[in-house]
Amino acid sequence: MDFLRLHHTQLAMPIGEEDAARAFYSRVLGMAEVPKPDVLAARGGVWFKAGGVELHLGVQSPFVPATKAHPAILVDDLDAIGENLEAAGYETTPDEALPGHRRFYANDPFGNRLEFLQTEDNLASD
Repeated sequence: MDFLRLHHTQLAMPIGEEDAARAFYSRVLGMAEVPKPDVLAARGGVWFKAGGVELHLGVQSPFVPATKAHPAILVDDLDAIGENLEAAGYETTPDEALPGHRRFYANDPFGNRLEFLQTEDNLASD
């Protein structure tokens, strides 16, 4: 038995906040919205994809943000992601504790923790 890849990561969001999710994940991070299958669309939430990363935001009531558990998203330009987040008013928190990587944490509009990282190998090729 082999694991092939991670299909998606699901994060929770409050009821009725799909537009806030779109503003953050599409406009700030540049992810494309993925249409939900009709059978799932009635549940609310919204899905996004960029490169090999797919994030599903599902409605949870009562809503509780993921403040420790988080997706770690490998990117090819950490500085650009950080600049986009900060320009939109989101704080980034650098963390040097993972050898071979530069990384930071940020929260989505709902308080869910996100990690963005770039490998030193990728940095050397810039």
